[in-house]
Amino acid sequence: MSLRRSSRISSATASPLPEVSNAAADIQRKRAASSLVGEVKAKKPNPNPTSKSKAKSVDIQNNTENADPDFKVPEIPVTPLKSRRKALAFVNEKPPPLTPTPSLVNVIRAAYSSGDIDDTSPPPDRPVEPHVTNATLVTPGGTQSVAYTNTLPDSSPSKTGLPRPTATTNTLLDKACAHLISVDSRMKPIIEKHYCHIFSPVGLAEHIDPFRSLSSGIMGQQVSGAAAKSIKNKFIALFNEGIESENAKFPTPAQVAATDIPRLRLAGLSQRKAEYIQGLAQKLTTGELTADMLMKSTDDEVMEKLIAVRGLGKWSVEMFACFGLKRMDILSTGDLGVQRGMAAFYGKDVKKLKAKGGTKWKYMSEQDMLDKSAPFAPYRSLFMWYMWRVEDVDIEVLSTM
Repeated sequence: MSLRRSSRISSATASPLPEVSNAAADIQRKRAASSLVGEVKAKKPNPNPTSKSKAKSVDIQNNTENADPDFKVPEIPVTPLKSRRKALAFVNEKPPPLTPTPSLVNVIRAAYSSGDIDDTSPPPDRPVEPHVTNATLVTPGGTQSVAYTNTLPDSSPSKTGLPRPTATTNTLLDKACAHLISVDSRMKPIIEKHYCHIFSPVGLAEHIDPFRSLSSGIMGQQVSGAAAKSIKNKFIALFNEGIESENAKFPTPAQVAATDIPRLRLAGLSQRKAEYIQGLAQKLTTGELTADMLMKSTDDEVMEKLIAVRGLGKWSVEMFACFGLKRMDILSTGDLGVQRGMAAFYGKDVKKLKAKGGTKWKYMSEQDMLDKSAPFAPYRSLFMWYMWRVEDVDIEVLSTM
């Protein structure tokens, strides 16, 4: 009896343990492999492994080799190529070019002075009109001329060749500002913040020497304001040897026309710029260009005559007509500063605007600028000046003319 019982107990204890299912084993192996792989990734490789670290790495290799061959280590997430290219393009994208606007104005202008050092009286009031030259032009002989005398002409425009004046130098700016505000009330805060000296009574009294202004504009093309000023001073010095700089005078067209190109280049001018300035001097000397033409011709006629002069581009002539001749209805549609200001004024996001094709910056089309600015006529020169101010475009270069 006892023998039977002991045999039953021994047979029961000798029975094998239940086996782990294949599926469970696979799961365990995969977990072990993934934990080992993660550990390997977390640790940086040792460039000079010791014998201990070598042994450890062998163990890890053996364990991973014994892992499930179907198991794949997940790759580190990577930004899609297309998105990366867009991001890089955004980072590497060049900002819009710095506009020179209006970089040549003070080269054009000359401060008003009555000639008496103790005289602080304001300049005399005289008639003006938006579509004629409102500045006082100085001829090479030293004479001064204005479009209208101090008394309003009684003759009809057909006899004088000029439209009837609509304001005076003391009232022109106020009248123009009132017109801009009447067209669009959003102009009021801009006008109140920025006083336009250029078309003020004192600004309109500035004496303009056309040859000096246009030559200075050529000197300032594609160079900084400081470089333009340096070239201009050297150019004046060429014709004022032995004379102190404060007493030196800008040369006349006749003097420059009679000077050879190599000598003109001593001022720091390029060959082409020296030729441009000499050619301009020749046109003024021969009478092809005259102060009377600049004074009395229409805006379009002045633009056409001056653009025909070699070295004077459309933008340079527009700046001269506006800030030199003080013509009130000039709009430079090709100026990036004006484009940007108008685009911002009319509610466009200027940071996202670019020409079709993505190679050139274009904030607003020429036709759109003409259409939107039309109601501001005949004071679009003033409107243009305020559009530069909308985006606070640097116009300091204009004060070097």
